[in-house]
Amino acid sequence: MVQSIHLLTLPLQELTEQINQELQENPALELLTGSSEISLDFMESHIDNMAEKENSLNEGEYSDDIFGFNTDDIDHNAIIEQTIATEESLQEHLLSQLGLLPLNEQERKIAERIIQNIDENGFHILPPSELCNDCDPETLNRLLYLLQRLDPPGTCTSDFRESLIVQTEISPSAPPKTIDVIKDHFEDLRLRDRSSIKKALGLDDRQIDRIVEFIRTLEPFPGRSFSKARPRYIVPDIAMWLEDGEIKVRLNDDFVPKLGINRLYSELASQPAKGEAEKFAREKVENARFFINSIKKRNETLLKTAYAIAETQRDFFVAGPKALKPLTLKEIAEKIGVHEATVSRVANGKYVQTDWGTFEMRRFFTNAINQEKGKNISKEAVKAEISQIIQELEAKGEKISDRIISEILARRGMKIARRTVAKYRGELGK
Repeated sequence: MVQSIHLLTLPLQELTEQINQELQENPALELLTGSSEISLDFMESHIDNMAEKENSLNEGEYSDDIFGFNTDDIDHNAIIEQTIATEESLQEHLLSQLGLLPLNEQERKIAERIIQNIDENGFHILPPSELCNDCDPETLNRLLYLLQRLDPPGTCTSDFRESLIVQTEISPSAPPKTIDVIKDHFEDLRLRDRSSIKKALGLDDRQIDRIVEFIRTLEPFPGRSFSKARPRYIVPDIAMWLEDGEIKVRLNDDFVPKLGINRLYSELASQPAKGEAEKFAREKVENARFFINSIKKRNETLLKTAYAIAETQRDFFVAGPKALKPLTLKEIAEKIGVHEATVSRVANGKYVQTDWGTFEMRRFFTNAINQEKGKNISKEAVKAEISQIIQELEAKGEKISDRIISEILARRGMKIARRTVAKYRGELGK
């Protein structure tokens, strides 16, 4: 199940890497384009040897040449250095600290579930209460309190603001009223509106300077230091386009290796278990079948999600991002009959190629901003409208300000506050 869930989260490039790794580790898997030239007799002998070595290791025996070299020639310092340098994921790092916490078995399971539910920034993918519907709220809050104070501090939080609050609570050097600023006046701080902060909290410029300097020492995205992500070209997982009034959906699996079960391993696994060879082959064949079925399940869920999005966001494919409607993960989950967490895993990190450009699948999930004449307006639609207004003003050489954009939006039926416009401009980089 862990492997199946993991494959569900992988974008196309990482899925290909995972398949190649599995091909190296499981001899029962093979590329459908290739064919095995190994004889059945040779394979049985080879499996017997491998099984004997595995048993020897399990029984505690040690052989200098079991891996093909003499251990006397090993540079043990180099091995230690390599071990220390091995990269560790954020989830692995947090799980390794669980043993230090005063938890019973049930609490430990809940804590593990919370840790597995965080993204690369360290934030919850789904609200913790949805992960454990029958959990005692007091117990859940206690576990969150403990997890948020593990290294790195501020993970297992809802967003960067909650993470900053946790880090401030832990720090003995936090200036007074820092939490109040982060909690209630962060937008004022971002907009350099000191007068509002002074009036509300009774602070002077010097005190605010200390708070600002302290906040700059915090890490708003504590999980990023553990991210193994590296720059790479985006390869869309799904293509979606409008053709003759109908939305077409296609899975981009041309670059994914096609897998099958090695015929010789399959034959050996089907024979009565006479020894270690048959047992070994059976185990590898079962693992190979489950791996192939997990990939099929991933692709099926991805396609179902894409079709459900296409049905709901049809206007986008006609008019572009400004036509995006408010849409939640829960709505799509109900449409395709899966849990909301499954849709979240499918959408995260996957990209969709459209006539309007290539977008992350999560872009199609957007909150409602307000209602105008009974019609919902999505956040992405407002951002697209703001982008268009800025382009129009730039083309005319006219002044661009948050107030002017807010007024133009109001005339177009979108009543958006000036501060909200400033926030969205920041997200757009304009």
